[in-house]
Amino acid sequence: MNISSFKIRALDRFILNELKAPFFFGLVAFTIILVAGGLLFQMAELIIQQGVSIGIVIRLFIYYMPRLVVFTIPMSCLLAALLGFGKLSANSEIVALKSAGLSFQRIVRPVVAAAFVISICALVINESIVPMSERAAANVMKYEVLHESAPVFKAKVFLKEEGGGAVERVIYIDKMDNKTKQMENVVVEEFEGGRLARVIAAKTGEWISGSWWLTDGAVYEIKETKEVGLLFKFNRQALMLNMAPDEISANDRKPDEMTIPELLRAIEIRGKTGAEAGDLWMAFHLRLAVPWACLIFGILGAALGSRPQRSSSSVGLGFSVIIIFVYYVIMSFGRALGESGSLPPLLAAWVANLVFLAISVFFCLRANRLG
Repeated sequence: MNISSFKIRALDRFILNELKAPFFFGLVAFTIILVAGGLLFQMAELIIQQGVSIGIVIRLFIYYMPRLVVFTIPMSCLLAALLGFGKLSANSEIVALKSAGLSFQRIVRPVVAAAFVISICALVINESIVPMSERAAANVMKYEVLHESAPVFKAKVFLKEEGGGAVERVIYIDKMDNKTKQMENVVVEEFEGGRLARVIAAKTGEWISGSWWLTDGAVYEIKETKEVGLLFKFNRQALMLNMAPDEISANDRKPDEMTIPELLRAIEIRGKTGAEAGDLWMAFHLRLAVPWACLIFGILGAALGSRPQRSSSSVGLGFSVIIIFVYYVIMSFGRALGESGSLPPLLAAWVANLVFLAISVFFCLRANRLG
């Protein structure tokens, strides 16, 4: 029993060793393809047309690399499994293992284990390094390439509160100072039964001891006859607003620049303001879905590579590109449908994974019956 277990472990190590070289080859090859296909031209354009220094361009190049690597990791898993199992199949080692009583599901087990670990690593990179590098790249583009200055004011703020499917209150802020947290020209519209009932207008507002206060304003009543009547004026009045200054004045980041907790917080803020959050929900679910493509592609590559035919690394590379292209086309359609609300974001983000998981299971079962 111990000898048998030792042989199985040796087999797992042997299979993993066959996958190691093509995985790193794919990581380098696909990264070079992506760099040459787009990033290199963007960097050259910054140098030639905008006169950006080489130092800044190198920093941008480094900051953009983690995002490219996250895209190439699933591709590398697919290529490694295709080439590794293609070599085993070409040498009739898959047939020999099946003749010894091992099913294809058992043979592919080390691939599943390795791809699972790689998926976890891709998830960690996508959640920690990528948002940080994307923020750094965005700051370099804004302040060093485009020479923009940090905004002092947040202008034209619109907040909407809903309850029971109806609008209850709408708040307009003409201008807000990001440093002093003072607001100018604040208008609050309060609704009752879907009808505008009151309007509060104040010249200024400020954040004091954890609460918002309006100053130098008046409250007007809107009658059912559309007549406007002054109820009273005030020097100072509390504004019940469940949002801190940083939530109002913070500049919106792109979803790629946010971590998962930041995405969830941004979704919560969108809910408070009444804005749509479909793009944020899609970014949240894609952040979880895309890394698991490593596991799915590992299984699919092993099933396809075990077919009794010979293939070179160039053929495997081309085949991987085609499969990845189809995957990202499906994912892009799902993303568009999810952001538009045509599909629930959860389903839209995982549809490409579900499709290719079904294909992987089909080819795995087929590989078990062959040879």
